[in-house]
Amino acid sequence: MIRMSAPAFYVYCIAESAAAAQLSADSLPAAIEDDSKLEWVSVNALAALVSRVPRESYSEASLAEHLTDATWTAIRAMRHETVVEYVAKRTSVVPLRFGTIYLERHGIEQMLADRSRELEEIIEHLRGREEWGVNVWCDRAVLLSSITSVSPVLRDLVERAAQAPPGQSYLMQKKIETLKVDEARAAVNRIVDQIEEKLKEQSDDSRRLRILKVETTEHGELKAKFAFLVKRAEFEEFRDAAERLARENQNAGVRLELTGPWPVYNFVQDYHVGF
Repeated sequence: MIRMSAPAFYVYCIAESAAAAQLSADSLPAAIEDDSKLEWVSVNALAALVSRVPRESYSEASLAEHLTDATWTAIRAMRHETVVEYVAKRTSVVPLRFGTIYLERHGIEQMLADRSRELEEIIEHLRGREEWGVNVWCDRAVLLSSITSVSPVLRDLVERAAQAPPGQSYLMQKKIETLKVDEARAAVNRIVDQIEEKLKEQSDDSRRLRILKVETTEHGELKAKFAFLVKRAEFEEFRDAAERLARENQNAGVRLELTGPWPVYNFVQDYHVGF
């Protein structure tokens, strides 16, 4: 029987053992709990970065209860992210999600051994690469004010209305007003798809992320979120492409926000233990 007083192991990320050996525990940031230190658990070519945590606080039931406490969660999620970002800036890692717990050190060693080939392939795929986020915002008022020039359909109607007799021109103008909202929606979707397509060409992989709730700021409404896997050596080209797309679409009220670099969470599987 396992004693509840025995520690559990919180796991942050997985790296190559050779790279881990160059990152001594003393040089690493603070662990998720104040009274614990980071340490590497190595098996052959792989190493997991871990720290010991109190089993009574990180058991399945206790952790679920703690996660309802916003302050408790925010502090520890920030520490988790700080550790993973620190290591990811210095070597290729497989980042693990917040709250990855192993009850026994042996479980971590078994995971590294059983999944060694898969993990090594992932690390090789990620070598020299970073995750960059692109958020697409749209100012609805600006888009609606410019939609007759942005939308090919409305642009054509405006040109025809200008050449039509007064009565026909009036009816066409009414039709233009009716179509503005639908055309604005279609224009945003078209621009978002174009941004995704163009930035895919400048990256090795991409993900369109879910927007969990409506977000609105001074930049407008968030219309799309992307994650791109970009070679460090080619980031300048990626950034230039994003800036070019931002300039091309600014008259439509569309703004691009580039964030990162981040640990590559969106391009790896979750290695989360079951309690």
